Amino acid sequence: MSSLQNWFGELWKSLQTTSQTLRFRLMVWNAIVVVLAAGATLAGLREGVRFALYHEVDQLLAEDTRQIVLMLDERPVDIADMYQTLEQHAEGHIQHGWFVEFLGADGKVVWASAKAPEEALNYAKPISDSRPIEVGSIRFAQHKLDKPSEGIVAIRLGTSMLPIWNDLARVDRQVLVGSGIVLLLAPLCGYWLAGRATEPLSDMIHASARLRPSHLEERLPWRGAGDELDQLAATINGLLDRIAVHVSKKQDLLANAAHELRTPLAAIRSSIEVTLNETRAVEDYQELLGELIEENNHLETLVNQLLLLSETESDRRFFHLHPISLDQAVLRSVEMFRGVAEENGLTLNSKLEPSWVKGNVEHLRQVVNNLLDNAVKFTPEGGRIDVTIRKSPDLSTVELAIADNGCGIREEDHEKVFERFYRGDRKRVPGEPTQGTGLGLSICAAVIASHDGTIRLESAPDVGTTFRITLPLYDPNTAEDGREVDEETVGESAKQAAK
Repeated sequence: MSSLQNWFGELWKSLQTTSQTLRFRLMVWNAIVVVLAAGATLAGLREGVRFALYHEVDQLLAEDTRQIVLMLDERPVDIADMYQTLEQHAEGHIQHGWFVEFLGADGKVVWASAKAPEEALNYAKPISDSRPIEVGSIRFAQHKLDKPSEGIVAIRLGTSMLPIWNDLARVDRQVLVGSGIVLLLAPLCGYWLAGRATEPLSDMIHASARLRPSHLEERLPWRGAGDELDQLAATINGLLDRIAVHVSKKQDLLANAAHELRTPLAAIRSSIEVTLNETRAVEDYQELLGELIEENNHLETLVNQLLLLSETESDRRFFHLHPISLDQAVLRSVEMFRGVAEENGLTLNSKLEPSWVKGNVEHLRQVVNNLLDNAVKFTPEGGRIDVTIRKSPDLSTVELAIADNGCGIREEDHEKVFERFYRGDRKRVPGEPTQGTGLGLSICAAVIASHDGTIRLESAPDVGTTFRITLPLYDPNTAEDGREVDEETVGESAKQAAK
């Protein structure tokens, strides 16, 4: 008994699960539509047959009435012979219950065929000439003669409807059988068709279930039909491509960050271990602490830059944009680097057209500082650095350009310089090898992208390099009461990275 209950319980759960599937719902919808369509078709067919049969009966009654009228119009009229002829006709159509009556001026029956039914003989209500009536199982029509003849004023002609009803009953039985067949086949065919329609969807579900964050190379099947399922597969595959690229970048960033952090940490550990191996003078310990502070500053800069990259590349901005004077922000950076440029024998010029943009001043200054720092590093003594700000002719954008006539960048490296941890060819730097994290230009690209701007590079070896930044121009007169429209909440890492 318990096993039977378990079996019914499992069966009930299976039915509940099946009833929730798309295939089952499609089957039900298909069955309902097919049954309704078939029912309407069969009902219309049955009504059409009934109308055709009734119309045929009415036509036959009209033709027989016309023939009797012609017989009465003949001169001289042999009334006895006509009665005999009509009686023979009634006998010949006895299976259809055909009958005829002649009515006199007082409405009483003058003559009637032998098998005339009582319903027709006793019917006393007025009857329209053009519309047959149905009384019980008989249908008859009445025609009033234009010229009464032999005491006959009207002709009443009718037939039994039992043969017609029998025919309609046979049609009804066939309709019921057809409806039953449709009712039986519609769910079965619907379930099979729904299975065919949802089979690609099942393949997509199984393929999606196999996807793992560590194995994003698998894609949903493409059937080439060009239907909605193929469009869905293409959309999901496109999303998987973007996720795979994003995950790959994150993994590369994590690996590069770990590598960059491991080297100075290992150096710090080795320096401390070597120093602690023996007793040293105070000056040696002071020198070690100075080196440790320098390495710590490098690590702090690297961590802050990584956090800034994370903030600027996140879908959710950790900061609000607000109207700022771009020329004033750039001027502060130019003045900060002017002393360094003069120490390196460089000329630093600026031509800044007053302009406003909506952005984060600390992040934009970080961009300008990175570009000016690179320009100072890669421009030999006696060179020049030009910083310009110029509005577009339609006043929709503003361009910030930082140009130098330094060693330049090879064309094959133009795209790579914006990649994280890419340092390029250090031999192009005159004098000392390049020092840095390799994140400066990638931070510039991320910050400018977060401001809905673009950054591009023009450079050639031994000619110089120009970075052009384009940002949407902001009209300060559009702000209410000249006040800032958004409150600034700069990320702490941005402040640290901008130092």
